[in-house]
Amino acid sequence: MKFDVSKEDNVTVFKLKEKKLDTSISSQLKAEFLLICKPKKSSVLVVDLKDVEFCDSSGLSALLIAHRTMHEHDGEVRFANVNKSIGSLLKISQLDRIFQIYKTVKQAVKG
Repeated sequence: MKFDVSKEDNVTVFKLKEKKLDTSISSQLKAEFLLICKPKKSSVLVVDLKDVEFCDSSGLSALLIAHRTMHEHDGEVRFANVNKSIGSLLKISQLDRIFQIYKTVKQAVKG
């Protein structure tokens, strides 16, 4: 799995550099999120999905792990650069109600 992580103050930006967020990488992604979302590491996690073209239920599960873990420590997850297909999936699954979605990473960092 290819990704970049950067940190600015209390915000961690996680850029997934994969076209598919599916069963082939979801377990690795969950493990990374559990490490990144530890208490006192960051209060905000921005997940940049610019390169992601496809997401399945296991990918959604990984995103929910990040959300749940951050929420347990009074943190939050924000998504940036969500394409139309993944945006529709989030809307159909009603996850757009719990996820904060921004057009750009810059906007997501600012909140």
